[in-house]
Amino acid sequence: MSAFFHGTEDPWFKIGRLQVTTTVLVVLIGAVGMLATLFVSGLYETLALIPAHMFSGEVWRLVTWPLVDGFSLWTIINLALLWLFGRDLESQIGKRQMALLFVAIWASLTLTTTVVGLFVGGGIAGMRMIEFCLLLLWIAEWPTRRFFFNIPAWVIGIVFLALQILPMLATGAWGQLLGFVFSLVFVAMAARGAGLLSDYGWIPGRRKSKARKQSSSTRAKQPSRGQQRQAQRKATDEERIDQLLDKINAEGIHSLTRSERAELEKLRQRRR
Repeated sequence: MSAFFHGTEDPWFKIGRLQVTTTVLVVLIGAVGMLATLFVSGLYETLALIPAHMFSGEVWRLVTWPLVDGFSLWTIINLALLWLFGRDLESQIGKRQMALLFVAIWASLTLTTTVVGLFVGGGIAGMRMIEFCLLLLWIAEWPTRRFFFNIPAWVIGIVFLALQILPMLATGAWGQLLGFVFSLVFVAMAARGAGLLSDYGWIPGRRKSKARKQSSSTRAKQPSRGQQRQAQRKATDEERIDQLLDKINAEGIHSLTRSERAELEKLRQRRR
């Protein structure tokens, strides 16, 4: 897989040298939940979202289902991928918007699982579907990035979607399929509102009207903190591009490492 680009860290707080961003915090919570499930008998059955149990007053399941998952290699891999893709997305939109995006993903999966589960059964637990949604958002944001064997990201996305959808079609699980589709639609809308998927104008999302934008720009006498960070990041990007180009001029294109080439391409795309 090609190297990933990570912007400047903007943590909520630090634990030693660990910068706890929104994504890192979610991964840490998932890891604690996984270990708790391993050592506390019956915790998974108590906290997983099983819609049929909602009528018994077990409403805490609406909130606790991402916290529990079985201890396995796949669970650890899912948490690692959630950190990898989530951190990349967070570098684009910031920690606050990333927190809102996580909440939107949780709300979408909770709503659709509950509605579908009341009619056809089933449930949800753990971070797997949250990680899957982040993976699809990452692929949609950078569809031409390369995975293993130099395969474009959009191809991987189609394969993963097919692996989710085809079993539902084969078994006639139309309710689950409809819930899955609606979950992806809600997540895409939330991502659009958070500042991702800007190249997909057909996706509904929060937009300011032209008059409101003009009014805001008239009132603003000083650039906001976000604008200041963006200007600083742009200046840093230009400086880094110049460094890489100077290296190419001095030693040739083959002097760049794989990570430097990926970084240069990302910086060029963001500058455009």
